[in-house]
Amino acid sequence: MNVAAVILGGGKGTRLQPLTQERSKPAVPVAGRFRLVDIPISNCLNNNLGKIYLLTQFMSVSLHEHVQSSFQFGSFSNNFVRLLAAQQTPDSTAWFTGTADAVRQVKMHLMDERPDYVVILSGDQLYRLDFAHVLQQHIDKRADVTIATKPVFREEAGALGIMQIDGQNRILRFVEKPGDTPELDDLQSPGSQYLASMGIYVFNTALLWKLLEENPDKDDFGKHIIPKAIESHSVFSYVYNGYWKDIGTIGMFHEANLALTDTLPEFDFYDPSGTIYSRRRNLPPSKVVNCWIDRAIVTEGCIISAERLQHSLIGVRGIVGEKTVVIDSYLMGADHYDWEAGPAEGAPPIGIGSGCHIEKAIIDKNCRIGNNVVISPEGKEDETVTDLYTVRDGVIVIPKNTIIPDNTVL
Repeated sequence: MNVAAVILGGGKGTRLQPLTQERSKPAVPVAGRFRLVDIPISNCLNNNLGKIYLLTQFMSVSLHEHVQSSFQFGSFSNNFVRLLAAQQTPDSTAWFTGTADAVRQVKMHLMDERPDYVVILSGDQLYRLDFAHVLQQHIDKRADVTIATKPVFREEAGALGIMQIDGQNRILRFVEKPGDTPELDDLQSPGSQYLASMGIYVFNTALLWKLLEENPDKDDFGKHIIPKAIESHSVFSYVYNGYWKDIGTIGMFHEANLALTDTLPEFDFYDPSGTIYSRRRNLPPSKVVNCWIDRAIVTEGCIISAERLQHSLIGVRGIVGEKTVVIDSYLMGADHYDWEAGPAEGAPPIGIGSGCHIEKAIIDKNCRIGNNVVISPEGKEDETVTDLYTVRDGVIVIPKNTIIPDNTVL
């Protein structure tokens, strides 16, 4: 079986601002030491899908650097992660205008490997899925297209792409974001469940190119290509009951990361059956001095002298000063130590100073937080945006490289 995996690098990621001010969504740090793009790549590698194409366009430099430094295969391996950036060609002068258009524009590169099947994945989801099972069902059902779906509650269903299936898992209808309407009641599948599209598709390669060529003005899989395929071809659902999160908003991102600190999290990075691979940094072990810690993840290379660290994550090279309290927060750490690059003149050192209180926050990489600083969303309206912080979904976010002087109260 010859399979090519295509990972869509995403657009501007406006719902994740300001985390996507200087990077694409798949490059956003997750769980302290990984990037979102590590999830789909690792799922592919764990299931022997070693021909991986990553399609990129928006703010892609850090994503390219991470992938090139993380996924290097020896000369005796047939595996690869090939970066395909949007480009102008003799046949097209336009950027990618949607998910389907992106795949359409890179056809000549995908066909180098002559795949029988193409698996299309999103670059900004958290999940662990056995693609071998999906492909086997696709073959057994003699499907033209298979879409991975997940059962969801009715209150969630209105904002998602909902599939209605028959007793054989064949998809009968697809409605994108039906809302809380009578139409939603008509979309229940057997078992009175609502099935949401996970944005994971398996196509027979010949049909994929046929659909894209016959619909040259249709640029999106979910809105255009999938509904068209359901009308005329055998499109089946693979129903997945495991953990899956689309973490495209600040609230979802914050919640999904903090959930990793649970004793038995729904998504477990410790699961040896599905290793998540990432960059090797060769950093020293973390050091914790006189700190009370409860439900926290501290990654490598950190120096923690805080008074309390509760229900929080500390990313690589994270530094937290004495008498500082961190609650319900994700501190992403830093790309380097101050003593490697030299401190910024007149600014606090990289990391969190002494005597600070940080609560329900996301602090992006390389921030310099002075002493006695308070950071909290309390009393601030959602969608508040300033040079120093943004508040979304009840979470306060400090953008990358921000400098906050001593005694500042945010």
